[in-house]
Formats: sequence, structure tokens, C-alpha cells
Amino acid sequence: MICMTKQSEANYAQQFQKAFKSLCHSRSSWKVWGDFILMSACSISNAVDKAMFEQREEMYMRAIQGYTKDELDVIAQLFALTALALEKNPEQDFLGDIFTVLNLFNKNSGQIFTPYPVAKLIALSLCGNLAEEIEQKGCLRIYDCCCGAGALLIAFANAAREKGVQFQRDVYFIAQDVDFVVAMACYIQMALTGCRGHVIVGNSLIPEPPPRENIWYMPMNAIQNMLEGFCHPN
Repeated sequence: MICMTKQSEANYAQQFQKAFKSLCHSRSSWKVWGDFILMSACSISNAVDKAMFEQREEMYMRAIQGYTKDELDVIAQLFALTALALEKNPEQDFLGDIFTVLNLFNKNSGQIFTPYPVAKLIALSLCGNLAEEIEQKGCLRIYDCCCGAGALLIAFANAAREKGVQFQRDVYFIAQDVDFVVAMACYIQMALTGCRGHVIVGNSLIPEPPPRENIWYMPMNAIQNMLEGFCHPN
């Protein structure tokens, strides 16, 4: 088992890669990545989305098969490193960058993520006068139909914060991607950065509403039921 030390505490990406590669001796890196993403997403969802608990718990239990207890501890460490990295520096696409470094792209589908600095520039160009817009509309909805690991939405949340907007309260984020693993990476990062909204797994070009099992609600949504003052997207 690989442990975090104070000496290397700051370099979460390197610790993540080292821990991740320790799981790949007898498995493909893509399988380990997919299992890590699925386990993490199900763990987040099952804490708040009771309607989908049984189905996602079953998904989780299938994913852990074949891993030893020590290996599952390493997967838990990967999640902890992700949370720590985003807490220390929310201005990044941590999982997207790790995905790139590990060369896990689906080359057949032309999969490529927008670098975070580019996403931030796009987000800043979209912001305008957010406070005035929120005052007029009561709530701002932002939708990314091909979200990847969520770089653009995370960048928008950070840009909103820079403009004095409480994005956790006044912005509702909707993300969608046809790739399940990529969409779940977005779900994990948006959940850890405190965004409110949901992620849809599915093709954004299909007009029919997605089935309920393809909608993953953020933990921040649950807080809406306990606290007053949240905007309600139409």
C-alpha cells in the first residue's frame, strides 16, 4: 500500500500516478481507470441519490471484484488525492490532466480534452455581468453538451467566484457526455468542487429525455433541501 507523506504532500499528481500504476501490474491501465472512476462516482452518488442507490451499489460491487483489500485501499487513496488536489487548487482539470498523462485517450473516437487554461479563457468570455444576469433571471443555468472531464464547467465556476458570484447557490450546472467514464470523471470533479446540478450520460444529439439511470445528481443538490436561498432552475 502506498501512503501519503508530508514531504510529498503537495505533488498530488505524482502520488496519484504512482499509486495508479501499482494497480496495473496484472490489469490494463484502462480497466483500472474505469474501475476507479466508477467506484468513486457510485460512492458519491450513493451518499445522496437514494432513488438510484440499489442499482449503483450493484455497479460498485461488480467493479470491486478481483481487487484485494489493499488494492481497494489504493483506489480509495486515488479518490482522496483527487479531492486534496482540487481543494488545494480548484483552478485545474485534475482528472483530465491525469487522463492525458497516462495516455488513456480513445483514439478511435478522436477524444481530446480542452486544456484548462483555454477553458478558463472561454469561461471568462462567457461570464459577462453575471451578478446582473442572476438578479434578472434568479438562477443561471450552464450546459456543456460534450463535457469531457468538466474543464469548462470547473473554469466557469472559478470565473464566477472571481466575479463575486456564489456559484454553489446561484448557478446550476448541467454536463453531458456520451462516454460513461469521461462523464463520471466530470461528475466526480464537479461534486468535489461544490457545483450544483447533474451529469447526463448520453448523446446530446438525441432529443429524447435521458432515462433516470443516466442522470447523476450532485451532492450539493441535497443541501438545497436543507437550506434556504438556493435558486431553482426552470
